[in-house]
Amino acid sequence: MNFNQPTHPGYEQFTQELSSLISLYPPPFIYVNDVQSYRTTTSVIDDILEDLSERPPSLESPTKIYHARIDGVASSQWGLDREGDDGTRWNENLDSFLHGLRALHTQLCKLGVEVAAEGTESYEGICFVIVVKQAEILKDALLELMAPLPCLGEMAQLIICVVFISQVRRKDIKPPLGAAPEPYFMDIGSPTKEHIVKHLLSQFSTLSTTDASSSSQSITPYHPSLLPLYRHFTSVLCDVCFPFTHDPQDLAYIAVASWPGYAKPVLDEHRRYLAAKANEMDLDVDGELEDGEEEQERRRQDALALKPPGEDTRMRLTRLFNPSLSAALEVLLPRLSNAAEWAALNEPPPDLLAMPHGPPLRPVIPAAAAPSDITTGTANAPVGTNSALMTMGTLPRMARFLLVAAFLASMNPAKSDLRMFGRGLDEKKRKQRRQVARIKSKAAAKIPQRLLGPAPFPLDRLLAILGALLEENDAETRLPAPEFTIPGEYTDMEIARVGVLGLINQLTSMRLLFRTSPVDRLDGPPMYKCSVGYDSVLGLARGLKIPLNDLLWDPV
Repeated sequence: MNFNQPTHPGYEQFTQELSSLISLYPPPFIYVNDVQSYRTTTSVIDDILEDLSERPPSLESPTKIYHARIDGVASSQWGLDREGDDGTRWNENLDSFLHGLRALHTQLCKLGVEVAAEGTESYEGICFVIVVKQAEILKDALLELMAPLPCLGEMAQLIICVVFISQVRRKDIKPPLGAAPEPYFMDIGSPTKEHIVKHLLSQFSTLSTTDASSSSQSITPYHPSLLPLYRHFTSVLCDVCFPFTHDPQDLAYIAVASWPGYAKPVLDEHRRYLAAKANEMDLDVDGELEDGEEEQERRRQDALALKPPGEDTRMRLTRLFNPSLSAALEVLLPRLSNAAEWAALNEPPPDLLAMPHGPPLRPVIPAAAAPSDITTGTANAPVGTNSALMTMGTLPRMARFLLVAAFLASMNPAKSDLRMFGRGLDEKKRKQRRQVARIKSKAAAKIPQRLLGPAPFPLDRLLAILGALLEENDAETRLPAPEFTIPGEYTDMEIARVGVLGLINQLTSMRLLFRTSPVDRLDGPPMYKCSVGYDSVLGLARGLKIPLNDLLWDPV
């Protein structure tokens, strides 16, 4: 890697600092924290270590660098999966792992002596760099390795640099009682919009290398002549997506899915131009036989050259594809679909620029991202402002009942529960909700709850409303249970399951429910709010065949 011209814009200072540390005097423990763009940082560290391991010896860097990620160390990348002299595997436990590192160091030292004798290289020592990706997983899966891993160099008496890469702060996964040494801490800041645009442009340059020498018959969206248009496209894409994600790889994934459709009208227009120009060239050649072959070849090359579109064409493409970029963000960022499927479904019609000016293109949502059982229309309805439907489409049936119950608990006053969900004398019909008389009064009118927003409700009230909904709308779908003879006994068993409480926590983590009471408060039940809108809940209620408007105290 040429550090003067980095392939990862925005990481210049980090690249220089980490390469200097490892090449000159590697610390035993480095902790790299990146909250926004973890995967990009991991690839940057891999490139740095790969470059350091291939550098020739010098006075500034006399140490030979060997690097591997922790999965490669434990497998066969360094040969630590083989057996030692006593028959034990070197990756079986921590002690055998240390013996394996020492044996590997001895083997590499012998190899270095042989190489030095030949006069090709001369190193003063060997440095092992072990990279641990997603170090926060060790706290839950391998807690016993949190303390010894940073001390591998001290325990093995070798030059070992352990690098932890994590999205979690060090204090959150630090072993208690000072069991592990303090690391050299490196904090990666959030990439700016300019750095992300440069990162996307560098990927375009890589993909367009093969197109530079291709013929006009094989022009792709990554042709070098389309670089100005791609620069404009990345600027528009960052304006749409930057408030929601700062990860360059996420934005690159959305760009790969959206760019072929964005460039297709320009390529279609160029093909139409080539067809018309070919006819003109044939006529000119027939009428001017005195022209030489070189002049004909020059004219043909000029005609086949792809030219970047003008400002008017770029503005028209932006207006046509802006809704598609917003929809791609909502579908591709949570990986509800893949880039290939999105590009195939949202391919624009042929010769789009030759058509009269019309409204923006309507994005087509994959069926897996927009289930038809919770939408009010077709499965391919636009999702510009309704991404909650896509999230709720993967929820189980009980979770959907919970969301409807939470919405009713937030919108109905607590005193109306008996009237709205209680049964009459015939045990079949509920009492009708109150009829609001339209009487002119000088007193101030009460503001409906839907205008005030959702109100908090306790957990026991949510479970009570859930039981009423299950008893009224889910009894027909249950399996026969002759052991339950008392009415409502089966429903009481269902709402008392631990899985229901687990679903409430899951909905809270998905921000479909909002907990208003502190987690550590012991007095009183936990309080919640429903953060899902009326339209989304209405789609859920229709899928569950629940008359939502009949259960609202102030119907819409």
